[in-house]
Amino acid sequence: MPSVTVHGPVISYDTAVVFPSPHPRVSHRLLVTDEIDPDGLALLRAVPSFTVDEVPTLPADELLRRIGDYDAIIGRSATRISEPLLRAGKKLRVVGRAGVGVDNIALDVATALGVAVINAPAGNTIAVAELFFGGVIGLLRHIPRADQSMHAGRWERAALMGTELKGKTLGIVGLGRIGTAVAIRARAFGMDVVAYDPYIHEERFALHQVRRMSTLHDLLDAAQVCTMHVPLTDETRGMIGEAELARLRPGALIANLARGGIIVEDALAAALVSGHLGGAVLDAYDKEPLSGEHALRDVPRLMLLPHLGASTTEAQRNVAVDVCESVRDALIDGELSRSINVGGGPEDWHSVQPALVVTRRIASLARACLADRGSRALDSVTIKVGPELASASRVLLSAAAAGALEGAVEHDRLNLINARAIAATRGIELSVSEGGSPPHPRAIEVRIRAGDDELRVGGVAAVDATPRLTRIGRFQVDVALRSPVIVITNHDVPGVIGRVGTALGNAQVNIAEYHQARVAQGGEALAVIAVDGPVGSVVRDVLLGLPDVVTATIVQFRDA
Repeated sequence: MPSVTVHGPVISYDTAVVFPSPHPRVSHRLLVTDEIDPDGLALLRAVPSFTVDEVPTLPADELLRRIGDYDAIIGRSATRISEPLLRAGKKLRVVGRAGVGVDNIALDVATALGVAVINAPAGNTIAVAELFFGGVIGLLRHIPRADQSMHAGRWERAALMGTELKGKTLGIVGLGRIGTAVAIRARAFGMDVVAYDPYIHEERFALHQVRRMSTLHDLLDAAQVCTMHVPLTDETRGMIGEAELARLRPGALIANLARGGIIVEDALAAALVSGHLGGAVLDAYDKEPLSGEHALRDVPRLMLLPHLGASTTEAQRNVAVDVCESVRDALIDGELSRSINVGGGPEDWHSVQPALVVTRRIASLARACLADRGSRALDSVTIKVGPELASASRVLLSAAAAGALEGAVEHDRLNLINARAIAATRGIELSVSEGGSPPHPRAIEVRIRAGDDELRVGGVAAVDATPRLTRIGRFQVDVALRSPVIVITNHDVPGVIGRVGTALGNAQVNIAEYHQARVAQGGEALAVIAVDGPVGSVVRDVLLGLPDVVTATIVQFRDA
């Protein structure tokens, strides 16, 4: 029998509780394709519970036939992760991309299905930055032409007068990792560096001595050399067309080592043929590989590269290790900080994992209590968090959405990745509330509204203690968030606790914790009972049949 602690009107039966890991250790099967570096593969094969199948790049139909057996797939740009493939991967939890771009992945579909998409954005940073300077210096100093003429037996020194980088203005579109690496190296060459990126804070511009341009047109007006380092999105597709190229000063150079489609290829060809541009470097194209008869092959002063940005030994090792580490951690520990379709993930994922579980569970409890009161159609889910969790509020909101949807939707992979999208399709408004004084730096409160009914449930995800349920509506409680849990409301009269305990005992349900709370003597009371083992609907019916018991809700947390 567990020890009993009495606190005035509160009775707690306490036993030691082990808070469950987000993903119990199970076996996983992984498909690795597109010649991933051996150092990355070694990380996966070192995990005893992993079965790793390495195959060459497969035809689409063959991959579609195989994918149903796998929990994860890791590849590079050669393998297209299409909608049919994702839907066929019934067990699929993670897609790993050994590289930066994910335009070969049906990202919206993956998100809707709850499949994490993980890339390796930092591994090829130096390789791309160095290749940019190799290409631009090659143009400015006529290196490809000089090499060609020498191999042809000519000595054309007088015709190959070039210019220097020093003193020129470099315009960088996109001051992310690669753009910043380019800026740092450009400063070493003595260039004046300007950049346009509306999504980067002023501090980064100042730190790297880069002048901020307020518009893309301002950058194009200033740049003698322009380089693109942005992802391919609806916003960036075709962002450099005929009008934008015309704004560059005569003789300017432009480079795209990012993604095909950012520069309009026909407009670029026309600007080079007319002589308006002094040269261009392309390492990414609208369609790859570039066909042998493609019109770009005949354009003058255009350096064409076969997508070499990440083609260094060091970069391939880096991206392979990065993505394989992240896929491993996602499968074993539920670590999703590197998943690009989990919004607002924290840098220190492990420190916030208990809060994710607490948030999902208290939201699930709130939904279940409302449902038992007849309020099933949810209108809104709002969270409020303590200061230590403020930076993770967006991903905690996703956890709350997942908890609120438990039992309300049929979805095998309801998780942090797709919960917000599913909530949106059901018209559920999600928000983060600020203000007030939380009771603990790592406190979490979820408020769910369904029509005219509303319920607030609170918890604490302390770093050094078992996460606790601390509030249900007006009642202050203190119970470990274990599964299953029974929530009872009753009239505050003698004998209720004894009758409830006897009923559970008769049903062979063992009580781990029993917390009884009230607001005022003789009014409404609430009990939270953590029990061992499953509790069926028959037990609930028995509890509801007891004198003075008003409601009884049994919550089995889906993540337990």
